[in-house]
Amino acid sequence: MLVAIACGIAAFILASLMEYWVHRIMHWYPNSFGKRHLDHHRRNEGQGVFWEFLDYIKGTVILIIPMFFVSLEAGLGWATGALGFAIFSAYAHQLSHENPTKLFWLPMPVHYVHHKFGQWEHNFGMALDWWDRVFGTYKPTEWLSERERSQPERGRLELRWW
Repeated sequence: MLVAIACGIAAFILASLMEYWVHRIMHWYPNSFGKRHLDHHRRNEGQGVFWEFLDYIKGTVILIIPMFFVSLEAGLGWATGALGFAIFSAYAHQLSHENPTKLFWLPMPVHYVHHKFGQWEHNFGMALDWWDRVFGTYKPTEWLSERERSQPERGRLELRWW
């Protein structure tokens, strides 16, 4: 059980690091690697939690399979952590676009700020701000304006799921 828990935590952390770097690389090469991402910035909207999850899980599956060769316990723990992060990140990404004031676990909704202020070199995290802080790309910004304050009150689950 301890192996599964350790592998789950490690997978969650690694998945968050990969999300940060993939997003950052998309900004380095917006016209080739990040064409779809460039369109995302133009539209400034999420696809819906389910479709975001499918995008995140594509790269994650490749990293899950090898852990089952270590052991069933390691594989199940790793899969749980990786899939858990993919679900969490897909939800956080959609929430960032639709209701950023509900990202209660972040002092500042980094992905929302990244879009709102066109920060092409800052705030690459979507669900977490850990790696922005570690790699020096976190840029605190006063983001809460009348625009956000005047939005109708909605719950954390009132967002586009499909």
